[in-house]
Amino acid sequence: MKDLHNDAASLIGEAEGISRRDLLKAALGSGFAAAVLPVAAETVVKTDAEGLTAGTVTVTVDGYPVPVYRAQPAGKTGLPVILVISEIFGVHEYIADVARRFARQGYLALAPNLFARQGDPQKETSIAELQKNIISKVPDIQVFKDLDAVVAWAKQNGGSADKLGITGFCWGGRMTWLYAAHNPAVKAGVAWYGRLLGEASANTPRHPVDVAAALKAPILGLYGAKDSGIPLDSVEKMKAELAKGKSGSTFVIYENAGHAFHADYRPSYVEADAKDGWKRALDWFKQHGVA
Repeated sequence: MKDLHNDAASLIGEAEGISRRDLLKAALGSGFAAAVLPVAAETVVKTDAEGLTAGTVTVTVDGYPVPVYRAQPAGKTGLPVILVISEIFGVHEYIADVARRFARQGYLALAPNLFARQGDPQKETSIAELQKNIISKVPDIQVFKDLDAVVAWAKQNGGSADKLGITGFCWGGRMTWLYAAHNPAVKAGVAWYGRLLGEASANTPRHPVDVAAALKAPILGLYGAKDSGIPLDSVEKMKAELAKGKSGSTFVIYENAGHAFHADYRPSYVEADAKDGWKRALDWFKQHGVA
């Protein structure tokens, strides 16, 4: 696993004679960068760790050491907890930075490497290979167990047991819906452009649309109207299922955004919508008692 203490933004600021793009690629991992090129280094958001306790901890699940990037206000306890669930590219600098952003808002933010058993996404050279070699082999039940263990760790390490939230991006957006249905302790979630429909399989027996009606925790879905991978008709199907329940979940659709509009290191980034979504996410968690 790459060193998550590596700060891409500070590398960019200090080095001379090397392009910002090449520096970002070095910080994120060459395989990862190849999978998502072109990298948009100019828009990368930097959140430093001053005043925070930040770095990688290990949570053991059934004997396996799962690395977790942790960020929180230094010396504080009784903190609300946010699980930060990555894209298919794993816990790289962007996800670590998101965790630090939550820590600056007073949260204990935890971003577990949920692909650790299957491999390192940063070593894959294409999205197709990444999907084939790692993502398709990750069972939802394994993810649930890992997240359950991370929540238990949080309770023993400064986190508040009754203030649990979850947010995730792309693959992590799908998992946000599913884990909120799995764990009744989740008080609220924010799903960023996570897939809602899909074929059932041994590793993915259910999808968000299948758990929508029974969902208890309110989830805010932040999605792009121009997302070719998540068409708006799938959002409408999800809304119809949610209407059968009482979770209070809702969607915000950004008309000028496609997929990954919050990912500030990629050309898909839409600054105005990313900032609006972030504000809405923070407000959502506060509104529903995760603060």
